Amino acid sequence: MRQQIDRLSLVTDGQRLYEITDRVRSWVAAQGIERGLLTVYLHHTSASLVIQENADPRVLDDLNAFFRRLVTEDVRHYSHTQEGPDDMPAHIRAALTATHLSIPVLDGKPDLGRWQGIFLFEHRARRHERRITLHLLGE
Repeated sequence: MRQQIDRLSLVTDGQRLYEITDRVRSWVAAQGIERGLLTVYLHHTSASLVIQENADPRVLDDLNAFFRRLVTEDVRHYSHTQEGPDDMPAHIRAALTATHLSIPVLDGKPDLGRWQGIFLFEHRARRHERRITLHLLGE
């Protein structure tokens, strides 16, 4: 059994989903591990990770719009408002999604479905640098 760990960095420029599938696939392929388990872990509490359709960009637009309606940016609803009107809603949106993913690796590739992609879901309105740890365990 072998394991590899590395970090990705991604600069976001506002609330939307950022696809990282190709970066993750490239990293996994370079590790030489044919079968195993990949953990993708995000080091932040105001963004999240999701596996979602990557064929039609309207899906991503609709998801982002839904979360904006579900968790409003009305500061009257929150006591944690020091970092701006998007901060507390970003924490709530992240709590409703996930900060880590577990993905099987088969034949040296993440075993994603035909239309699935890996996305960082940025919940903040302004630019952020996001850190992601990739951990691959297998043989």
